Amino acid sequence: MTDFDVAVIGGGAAGLSAALVLTRARRDVLVVDSGVPRNAPAAQMQGFLSRDGFSPAELLELGRNEVSSYGGQVVDAAVADVEKTAMGFQLVLDSGLSVSSRRLLVATGLRDELPEIPGLRERWARDVLHCPYCHGFEVRDSALGVLGWAPVAAHYAQIVRQWSDDVVYLDSNGTLDATEREELDARSITIVGGIVERVLVQDDRLRGVELDDGRAVELDALFVPPRFIPNNDLLLDLGCKSDDNGWVVTDGTGRTSVAGVWVAGNVANPRAQVITAAGEGSAAAIALNADLVSEDIRNAKSAPVRRRGSSGERGKRS
Repeated sequence: MTDFDVAVIGGGAAGLSAALVLTRARRDVLVVDSGVPRNAPAAQMQGFLSRDGFSPAELLELGRNEVSSYGGQVVDAAVADVEKTAMGFQLVLDSGLSVSSRRLLVATGLRDELPEIPGLRERWARDVLHCPYCHGFEVRDSALGVLGWAPVAAHYAQIVRQWSDDVVYLDSNGTLDATEREELDARSITIVGGIVERVLVQDDRLRGVELDDGRAVELDALFVPPRFIPNNDLLLDLGCKSDDNGWVVTDGTGRTSVAGVWVAGNVANPRAQVITAAGEGSAAAIALNADLVSEDIRNAKSAPVRRRGSSGERGKRS
């Protein structure tokens, strides 16, 4: 069994950023990463100051190296079991390793729930996209589609309109109200009714979609607002409170309702982009270290102190 000040679960931008701050604060840190980042299909990431267009995989590799350079340990594994103890937390990894930590920082992210449309998932993060702020500039002035399968899709299409004046709203669920139709028409967003049956691909490029009546809608890229599902089973098992939508409740710094458990990134914030998640990881680490310092003070005050010997030598704390 190995003891750590902090176990960080999840080695994405949030987890590694937290680990970097904590290792530089001279804490003993373990990062446990299952190696399945949400943005793995993406060749590049955008909007990250000084790293615009950078490979997500390369960012994580550099982050791991930085954490390791300050003495942090990074292991490729998943948490099989976690238990709260009097001293902190006991973790069992699927590699068989058992570790204990005083604090737990969970940065396990989320997963994107997509409609079951043949060919759609295979194009995910390539020319089937979810975030206009991440990918809109790269497909600017192209023929863009927005799949209307989620409640927020009409407003989402208005955001996509910022990058092209050729936007088609695919009203697959037929739930547009009069106001939404009026607003889409006002900005020349074409509304096409019908259920999307499949994604059309040629020469490894998206060419459009086929509807249930056989019509083909030509597109260069398709935006799909996903349904976000937090990877928070571990947090719920520990008893962390969540809101009505299933997202773990925090105090704004990442502290959850369970003492000693902190979160950062998409596991609690579905809107966090890579740069946001990294910032949340840093902020949570700073707050978490302050919490550890408070505990260190309590421990130091309660520890016995040896009195000075006859030689006048100053006693040392045990």
